Amino acid sequence: MKKTNVAHRVALGSMLTALMLTLGYVESLIPLGVAIPGIKLGLSNSVLMYALYIMGIKEALVLMVLKVVLSGLMFGGVTAMMYSLAGAVLSMIAMILIMKVPKVSVITVSMIGAVFHNVGQVVLAMMILNTSKLLYYLAVLMVVGIFTGMLTGIVANSVMRALDKISTNHR
Repeated sequence: MKKTNVAHRVALGSMLTALMLTLGYVESLIPLGVAIPGIKLGLSNSVLMYALYIMGIKEALVLMVLKVVLSGLMFGGVTAMMYSLAGAVLSMIAMILIMKVPKVSVITVSMIGAVFHNVGQVVLAMMILNTSKLLYYLAVLMVVGIFTGMLTGIVANSVMRALDKISTNHR
């Protein structure tokens, strides 16, 4: 890999990390969790989806870890980091596997990622609290995850298409 290519990827990764953190902060100001605790739109995950499809798996994994750690340090603390990491790892594994299936859309990948993010967090909570009663809550979160994942997928898909058009026009 050329030095300029490495520098370009580091700069892009830095910008995407900053964008994810900004979207995560803005999202924290939207009071969706009042009715059902723990619900977020996941808009910063649209950036992660972009990274997964455009930059590749390795870079997306690095950005995921950066997002979890930096968000935890800036906004949440160690407990929030643990839950976020559990959800993010399971979500990323599911997205990586499903995106390899031919003709599966970005929106579907995002929906599956959102659902598995919720699964990861609830499974960790069940282990920590030593209870299976959270399965009822997981059912609600999975339905919500389908809708928020769809929204995130639509945003990611729209951004990727727009950037592809810009890139094509500048060639």
